[in-house]
Amino acid sequence: MGKVFEQLEPKLVEWIGRQPLFFVGTAPLDPRGHMNISPKGPIDTLRVLDGRRIAYLDYVGSGAETIAHLNENGRVVVMLCAFAGPPRIVRLHGRGRVHQLGTPEFDALYARFEPGERAPASRSVVVVEIDRIADSCGYGVPLMRFESERPQQLDWIDRKLRTGPTAIVEYMKERNSASLDGLPALDPETLPD
Repeated sequence: MGKVFEQLEPKLVEWIGRQPLFFVGTAPLDPRGHMNISPKGPIDTLRVLDGRRIAYLDYVGSGAETIAHLNENGRVVVMLCAFAGPPRIVRLHGRGRVHQLGTPEFDALYARFEPGERAPASRSVVVVEIDRIADSCGYGVPLMRFESERPQQLDWIDRKLRTGPTAIVEYMKERNSASLDGLPALDPETLPD
């Protein structure tokens, strides 16, 4: 059935690159807090840094649960599923660290990505130090065809930018500085003006 890998082997890295998106799961320490699972993508926002580390480019969203949870405790799992081809699920368990827009670490890591039209919505780069790499059967994942990316994110970016060059950063300061449970997420003081 499942296999545990010592590191991200070339064949596994190749498989990861063929998936359309990935999911990130986190939770706060408080057992009453809200756990979170977020779809992330497109897949070119994910980079394999080495055999035990990945990074992904994180775009602005309506919330900042993943950022807040990682800031609090670092626990994370990244999951990828095969929606086409042979069934498979891969989970990357580890510790994540958020490198926020406006920091030198963000700038150094951001250079590894080509965000194109989404560039203005980049709010952080998350690096995951992987503790466990495992796959499983994926028999419960349906076969699905990829049609296209949804246009809403690019439309939202365009609308925000038409209101002013700092509109997206202002949105981050207002909507992404805390989680649903009030945990600190993006630091408004570090974000550029």
